[in-house]
Amino acid sequence: MKKAMLTKSCLFVTLLILSGCSTEKTNEAEQENQPIRLMSESELTTLDTSNMLDFPDAIVQTAAFEGLYALDEEDEVIPAVAKEMPDISEDGKTYTIQLREDASWSNDDPVTADDFEAAWKKMIDPENALEYSFLLIDTMENAEAIAAGEKEVDELGIEALDDHTLEIHLNEATPYFTSLLTFPTFFPQNQNAIEEFGEDYGSSSETVVYNGPFVVENWDQSQTDWELAKNDKYWDQENVKADKIHYDVVKESSTALNLYNDGQLDVATLTGEMARQNLNHEDFEDYPTATMNYIRLNQERAGKDTPLKNEDLRKALALGVDKENLVNNVIADGSEPLHGAITKDFISHPETGEDFREDTGDLMKYDKDQALSYWEKAQEELGDEITLELLVTDEGNYKKMGESIQYQWQDLFDGLTVNMKSMPTESALNLARDSDYDMFLIYWTPDYKDPISTLNTLYSGNDRNYSNETYDQLLDDASGKYANDPVKRWETLIAAEKEVMEDTAGMISISQNQQSILQNSDISGMNYHTFAAPVTLKDVHRE
Repeated sequence: MKKAMLTKSCLFVTLLILSGCSTEKTNEAEQENQPIRLMSESELTTLDTSNMLDFPDAIVQTAAFEGLYALDEEDEVIPAVAKEMPDISEDGKTYTIQLREDASWSNDDPVTADDFEAAWKKMIDPENALEYSFLLIDTMENAEAIAAGEKEVDELGIEALDDHTLEIHLNEATPYFTSLLTFPTFFPQNQNAIEEFGEDYGSSSETVVYNGPFVVENWDQSQTDWELAKNDKYWDQENVKADKIHYDVVKESSTALNLYNDGQLDVATLTGEMARQNLNHEDFEDYPTATMNYIRLNQERAGKDTPLKNEDLRKALALGVDKENLVNNVIADGSEPLHGAITKDFISHPETGEDFREDTGDLMKYDKDQALSYWEKAQEELGDEITLELLVTDEGNYKKMGESIQYQWQDLFDGLTVNMKSMPTESALNLARDSDYDMFLIYWTPDYKDPISTLNTLYSGNDRNYSNETYDQLLDDASGKYANDPVKRWETLIAAEKEVMEDTAGMISISQNQQSILQNSDISGMNYHTFAAPVTLKDVHRE
């Protein structure tokens, strides 16, 4: 009887052990199959890569589509749809690129050179009036004349020599052009899908086809959540480890923290006080970025000059922002004051390796006495009472930043009234595109790894109505005369930054962002970048 009881006891223990192992394996499998849960600080606006507006667009489009080149975890450009790095002519103006033959769309069409040619021609077509067409105008042969209606779209400097060979012609040698090709504007578009969906192309996850690591699911322009699912037609699918990623729009840092602590987010973006309070959290991480917060100053609105046409007023406002106080007490997330248009640790001197920000030095630091001097000069022309509107977005802590700047200016400048208007990001960006604002507090990330990506935003013809012949000539020289002289080009770009920031106060830089997050220790492969899409998801996975 004792032997029988012992046998039954052993059997029971064995079953418990086996059951425990089975449960553990099941739990591990369930954990691995859970979607990775991420957040976006604003809504996704479109899946049409030609019509990209904001960070969420760039992130999702870079996950769902793939261009000729991509960025690795070190911000280095690597081949993607292209087989290898481009063959560049001796004068730097002609790029010949071979495409891989195993790249396909999610509808089984092959990705061809024609898909790139058609997408770029759509981008430059003046009838489409697309936001990022300036990237082609700045670089590609005939693009400026096409945008002005002086040449036909088919004359753009791009040609599909055959299904897998693309030839690109530039205006001038452009050292940064290969890095520019990582930006979604230069991604291909499937022509069958464009014909099928027409005006609805990109307005929902069902009205596009994909050639990137993921496909988008369950999204249209009314949605504040969506999913990315692994694309089984992607040529490199073996190296995509996440089966599904779920996104929710979370605009408040406090909400993001609560969702993270409740297990509903795997990565939470923190700003301001929430970031400061969690610096010692075991899951806290931060990443340097090339993103700056800054204020656009619009000089013409609805066909009439704004007070900001006055240079003395612009200088007074620029010198009247106490950036140290703003960064330490309002933003408070590890960001740093920025005294220039180009962020630090972004680009280095071609010979000495010195950082651009260090080489240029600080421009327009807070100076109360100088600010008041310029304010008095501005009042002589504009009158004692001056009213301006400050537009801000409703995401993160931009409203708090706007309120702080509003208070600083109104406290410092007797006679100044600043009315603040907060709007959803997409709505605010649309107003900005139409120049329907006075001042706009917003962020900017370079599209490619070169100072001219930022500096070109104030070249004459911009949506802020800033025009400066001296500045234009400096940028023209950097792009043309000194295109093949890296040191002289560097010096010219430094002079251009001083001209636009210090000599004429074309805009006001505020801070350089630090990406502060809480990240589940099981999550790896979130690759953060200083240009193009701020984060790429191809490598992300749950351990």
